[in-house]
Amino acid sequence: MNTLESTPHIDWDVFERNLPAAPAALRALGKAVDDSGLDKCLTELIKLRVSQINGCAYCIQYHLNQARHLGVPENQLDLVSAWRDAGIFTAHECAALAWAEVLTGMAKAHVPDSTYDALKLLFQEAEIAALTTAIATINAWNRIAGALRFTPPIPRRARPDGSAT
Repeated sequence: MNTLESTPHIDWDVFERNLPAAPAALRALGKAVDDSGLDKCLTELIKLRVSQINGCAYCIQYHLNQARHLGVPENQLDLVSAWRDAGIFTAHECAALAWAEVLTGMAKAHVPDSTYDALKLLFQEAEIAALTTAIATINAWNRIAGALRFTPPIPRRARPDGSAT
């Protein structure tokens, strides 16, 4: 049920129809990250975490759907918001999630060298470039989808009798 605060300002299809070059440009950035060879499960965890920080319901649901499709473990999806304390994320995932958080919050606080140094121990320069681009891109998507309140893409679930909910 929509409340006044969750009623879309502009629907996704209206946005895309009115300014098709914007989503196309953001998709091109996403394709560049995908083509970089960076692990897609890792990028989905990053996109999910950034979307949680930014409070973008559309992007949270979209990237949960994508992560499930890729086979990201449910326990990681459940605990990504508390990744530091969960004890189930690899060193690579932790470094990438820390990088995602500091870049997402860089308007409020300087990006610490220590976070970059930790990232640099585990990732090559090309991977860092791809991670940084993925984070910048999802932040842009969050600003668009969150501000315009796109309706989250809730997947339809099958009932035990085979019918859809």
